[in-house]
Amino acid sequence: MTPSNDDELMTRAIARAEHSRLLAPPNPWVGAVLVTTDGVSFEGGTQRPGDRHAERVVLDRAGSRAVGSRLYVTLEPCAHTGRTGPCVDSIIAAGVAEVVVGVTDPDERVAGEGINRLRAAGIEVRSGVQAESIEHQLRPYLHHRRIGRPWVVNKVASTIDGRTAAADGSSQWITGEAARRDVHSLRAQSDAILAGAGTIRADNPRLTVRGVVAPDGLPPREPRRIVLGAAPSDALVHPCDQYRGPLPELVQQLGDDGVVQLLIEGGATVANRFHADGLIDQYVVYLGAAIMGGDDGAPVFRGPGAGDMSQLMRGNFEAINRLGDTLRIDVVPDR
Repeated sequence: MTPSNDDELMTRAIARAEHSRLLAPPNPWVGAVLVTTDGVSFEGGTQRPGDRHAERVVLDRAGSRAVGSRLYVTLEPCAHTGRTGPCVDSIIAAGVAEVVVGVTDPDERVAGEGINRLRAAGIEVRSGVQAESIEHQLRPYLHHRRIGRPWVVNKVASTIDGRTAAADGSSQWITGEAARRDVHSLRAQSDAILAGAGTIRADNPRLTVRGVVAPDGLPPREPRRIVLGAAPSDALVHPCDQYRGPLPELVQQLGDDGVVQLLIEGGATVANRFHADGLIDQYVVYLGAAIMGGDDGAPVFRGPGAGDMSQLMRGNFEAINRLGDTLRIDVVPDR
């Protein structure tokens, strides 16, 4: 009989996975909850690469009490050896009686093999609990494993009337402090950040993560920095990779390199190129409570756009959040 608290326990596992968002990448950020035969529960999430996965964290915390237990895990346990051994081996050795999986892992090294091995060992396995929520939470990872390319996020800060800089090129600051802190969290969640050489020359950004602390109390990893074109030799963005060529080839190469999420941070010409090539998976617009009041400021996109209304990119508002005096608007294209 299916336990009545499945959804509650998987929701707790999802919360632990979110706690691991800044630790686990480029590995999947996974959460787990183990319930012993006498109803005591242990929670955990995946640690930094090379450290324990969520399943091992809760098994270690439970110790011998894991015998006969029920394990909830947001993603199918791994069945291969990478930086760590297969989680399925630890689950079997611990004497777990039942495993409840949120979603199966599309990674070709797993792809149902984890579930098959657990069942072959006599462990009951159920899947699909809170699958929709977990699919959303793990979307960049699942996207990468399914099609081999990173989840591409285009971030822009804009006035209400769609301007990203004044006529003299100045752009600091359209948004407030809360929004700028959120941008650094978005950077910390990304494996690589990309900007055009024009933006590098105009703003001289570092493209680093600042003011963010991971759950283990340490700074999050720094994303790889990529410049389209040539960055000045004294630019703060160094060390960085510099690229010229077709964008689809770059995105595919980054996917091959293990980049799960790519963050585009400008400028308007670069955003236009990625948009025109259909490479953007998520648009994140920080809309400041400000109005430029004219048409001589820099637009969000610079270059050819839709020729008529039938060519508009249509999408869905996934989230609208207020960050102080700024709105963060997340849009995902219809595909």
